[in-house]
Amino acid sequence: MTLPFVLLGLFFISELTDLFDGYFARKYEQVTELGKILDPIADSITRICAFLTFTQAPVNLPVLFVFIFLYRDSVVSTLRTICALKGYTLAARSSGKIKAVIQAVAIFIIIVAMIPHSMGMISNELLQMVAILVVGLASLYTIYSGVEYILMNQGYISKMVETT
Repeated sequence: MTLPFVLLGLFFISELTDLFDGYFARKYEQVTELGKILDPIADSITRICAFLTFTQAPVNLPVLFVFIFLYRDSVVSTLRTICALKGYTLAARSSGKIKAVIQAVAIFIIIVAMIPHSMGMISNELLQMVAILVVGLASLYTIYSGVEYILMNQGYISKMVETT
């Protein structure tokens, strides 16, 4: 019964420290090219790990959703890294930031839904339905943000491929 509260606290702290990290890096002009690459990767790993835990009972989230998140973030991170090595900086898009917020909200919703589930107030089926709905919506936006990222950076990607 206490596990959902612990998870909620841990995930809240994780998201809060990420927010402060970005804020202070910009405020004190400590933004680096390496940080621009590593920070989104670290955020992605955190969220993907959370979604992976939801593939187990009692949530039983289909692993396909996790693969969508993993594939999108792997493609974008790889493109950003390769382009950076070639001297091209692919900036983060607002759709990627919105994607991260939507995924974090989905995680929070699932954890909050686990609280009444742990008290026997909602069934496994309802918990799973909530998880599939919110993560399904997050997956759709994740696909959109990945496609948008590639389309908006197509010129840089073409330059990178030409120099290879």
